[in-house]
Amino acid sequence: MIQRLFANIIAKQLSVNNKVIVLYGARQIGKTTMLKSLKTNKKTLWINGDLKRNQDILSQNDLTVIKDFIDDNELLIIDEAQNIPNIGLVLKILYDEFPNIQIIATGSSAIELASETKEPLTGRSKTFQMYPISLMELRKTKSIIDIKDELPMYLKYGMYPEILMLKGSESKQAHLQELVSAYLYKDILQLNNIKHSDKIYKLLQLLAYQIGSLVSIHEIANTLGINQETVNHYIDLLEKGFVIQRLSGLSNNPRKEISKMDKFYFVDVGIRNAIINNFNAIELRNDKGALWENFIYIERQKFLSYNEIVTRNYFWRRYSGAEIDLVEQKDGVFNAFEFKWLNKNTKVPKSWAEDYPNYTYNVVDTENFKDFVI
Repeated sequence: MIQRLFANIIAKQLSVNNKVIVLYGARQIGKTTMLKSLKTNKKTLWINGDLKRNQDILSQNDLTVIKDFIDDNELLIIDEAQNIPNIGLVLKILYDEFPNIQIIATGSSAIELASETKEPLTGRSKTFQMYPISLMELRKTKSIIDIKDELPMYLKYGMYPEILMLKGSESKQAHLQELVSAYLYKDILQLNNIKHSDKIYKLLQLLAYQIGSLVSIHEIANTLGINQETVNHYIDLLEKGFVIQRLSGLSNNPRKEISKMDKFYFVDVGIRNAIINNFNAIELRNDKGALWENFIYIERQKFLSYNEIVTRNYFWRRYSGAEIDLVEQKDGVFNAFEFKWLNKNTKVPKSWAEDYPNYTYNVVDTENFKDFVI
């Protein structure tokens, strides 16, 4: 069993404050398994938000009924909390009326849970996002040599817990296709009553082919035959459903630097490959550079999250063509990173060095990635 680093973060939060812990993350990344591994001496009540009985009890807002339901438990874990009607108000009541009880609410979609809890839980909650398995976590049981040897597998099939346990390419591919269906139809389409499911799937395909590239919403709208407002709405849903992440451009000089288009990365490259149905060997692929960029960018987000490091993230690109894949801004310093499948002695762009003198610059490739994400 892979030890999840988020267990330490959640345990720390339980020890230092009594706020409602809201834990987001896609389905089947291991949220429930991680929470069951928590080492706590508190008497715990598990509440499955998918069960109608639990939905009915909690949504009544009847203190007597809720008190009997909670009984003498000290920790409530509400799994898939977005399925409980008026969950924001429910959590507010639990927090205000039962101050000695600690609460963890998980959600596989921020679409419903975030909108329901934002106002009622103001000042009462602490929010986290959990990812699929990280290289940091694999390092607990694997050597760096083993991880490097297995990079082609991670780039093809991604980092979902079950994917890492399954044997054989056919079983991995079948599971990824199932996950893709769960993403689209359960958490996004059904929750938002989207009528044109084919459009959002084609949108995902277009984004999958453009990882690492600037994305034109105008061009996508024309290709799909829908307006730009709808495209932006679908992209927002995909972000809140933990399918993709947006990276915007750094621009202190609008005349020279591109800032009106964004880049999009998939939270898991296995999902991305399943969407375009491409599981070819890495050495045979013409997208391996973009795939590596997506993979290592997300691993970096896991690293920052698990180490509780807060940065502002951007890409940088000039109209002249000079570019940097990732710029992290922290404490007044710009830390620039270029992602390369193979390091070809890449040098920092002269225009970047001139415009941003307070910087560091590193190339991250398949040989030296350890210090960047592990």
